[in-house]
Formats: sequence, structure tokens, C-alpha cells
Amino acid sequence: MSADAVDEIWQDWNEAVNMTAVELEKWLETSESRSVGDKSSGGESTGHESGRRIVRLLRSKKSDLDEDDAAHMRKVVSYVHRHLAQRPDGDVSATPWRYSLMNWGHDPLKD
Repeated sequence: MSADAVDEIWQDWNEAVNMTAVELEKWLETSESRSVGDKSSGGESTGHESGRRIVRLLRSKKSDLDEDDAAHMRKVVSYVHRHLAQRPDGDVSATPWRYSLMNWGHDPLKD
């Protein structure tokens, strides 16, 4: 069952997440990464927390992923697609919009 769930989202996931585990991990260490998003009670934003999980998913073998992982992958794909549709005008290189997307594993400047 879990392999089917992962298979269903795999291609969309690989298109939405265009940062490597190393790139994302380095990004998550920056102050810019921590400056965006809704903060939970622990002080970490939802996107930053998701980014840490994305790093783990990127480092996992596809065969080791389960339904919970597939659900998070669907959440990431949905977020990236929704956020890309809200692209602001002008140079986005140093914007909260880009920073937020990068927390979710997508750098719009890589497109």
C-alpha cells in the first residue's frame, strides 16, 4: 500500500522539489530561511520544519518511504504549486516569497 502512495506522488515530487538535500540543508541554516513563515509555538516556522523533513526524504531510498512520507510529499507539491501561482512582479531573488519556497525545497531561480 505505501509503495503505491509513494509511486502516485513521486514524479510530481521530483518536479516540485528542485533543491538537493545538501542545498536545502545549507539554506535552512541561514537567517533568511528562519525569517519567513508562520511560527509555531516552538519558534520554528511550518516551512522550516517541513524543509528539515524534506532533507530526510531526499536522503531516503524510495523503497523506504511510507504512506506518511507520501502524505508529506503531497503537501509539499501542493504548497509549491500554490505558491508559484502567487509569484510577485519584479526581481524575486531576495524576497520572502522565494525564501518561503526554498524552505519547501523549491528554488524558483533554478527554473
